[in-house]
Amino acid sequence: MRDLSRYAYLSIAAALVTITLKFFAWRITGSVGLLSDAAESVVNLVAAVAVLIALRVAAMPADKNHHFGHTKAEYFSAAIEGMMIFAAAVVIVYTAVERFLNPQPIENVGVGLAISVVASVVNGVVGWLLIRAGRRYRSLTLTADGKHLMTDVWTSAGVVVGVIAVALTGIERLDPVIAFLVGLNIIWTGWSLVRESSEGLMDIALSKEENAALAAVLTRFVSPDVHFHALRTRVSGHHRFAEVHVLVPGAWTVQQGHDLVEEVEDAVREEFADLTLTCHLEPAEDPRAYGDYPAEFPVPTHDQIVATRGAEGASSTGPS
Repeated sequence: MRDLSRYAYLSIAAALVTITLKFFAWRITGSVGLLSDAAESVVNLVAAVAVLIALRVAAMPADKNHHFGHTKAEYFSAAIEGMMIFAAAVVIVYTAVERFLNPQPIENVGVGLAISVVASVVNGVVGWLLIRAGRRYRSLTLTADGKHLMTDVWTSAGVVVGVIAVALTGIERLDPVIAFLVGLNIIWTGWSLVRESSEGLMDIALSKEENAALAAVLTRFVSPDVHFHALRTRVSGHHRFAEVHVLVPGAWTVQQGHDLVEEVEDAVREEFADLTLTCHLEPAEDPRAYGDYPAEFPVPTHDQIVATRGAEGASSTGPS
């Protein structure tokens, strides 16, 4: 298993830098918008620590109590991050409402905004790196943390616009209004992370596109004697699992069936990294081999393939 914890340390370092910069910007300006931005950076730090723990656990190999490894630990990190985002949003919204009722002037706007922009650049660079790594290694934890940091960048941009608007118009209530909108945006981000982590904990299937690609690999082996059904998939952190029933003539020897299954699994491994395929061999003539599961991804039979090719050929040679 890959140890991706180096990315968590990068996220922690970025959070510490941005917390320092943004709280300093808030102290010298008094902007509640900048305060809300700084509060979200504290959430970033807590989330980064949770990411570090989750990635360390996810990298642990399978053991006698966890035969399929520990990759689902990543979903707990995403859930914790989502809940922390909710907590930060509550604080931000409360502070925004209080400041709207009791507006206060903003000071040292230029210096405060410059510091906030520097912090946003740091978050933007680190967020981009985390999203890139998350997609490369199919890590929900890194992708979620990266998206959170990019959300923080857009949040900071909104805060900067609010502070500039106050400086130009003199309308002090614009600052808490922007902070309130920031809080709503953070709530949406938290909800998205909690929903995604919950789906992972409930063994969500591979995407429709990935299932179709997997079925296409299996279709290479379809013949009058061989076909597949009961294809089911699930995602566990950055690892993926699939199982399928392989239907062959009952007269085949065990060796023939085993050789076919080995070829199928080798072909899938070549196309899909970090995917474990389990094949269940069944005699095609046995009625018990059918109707196994209420939900599965279809793999075309030989007759369906022939019919499709015939239809395509007729279409290409027919009248225009």
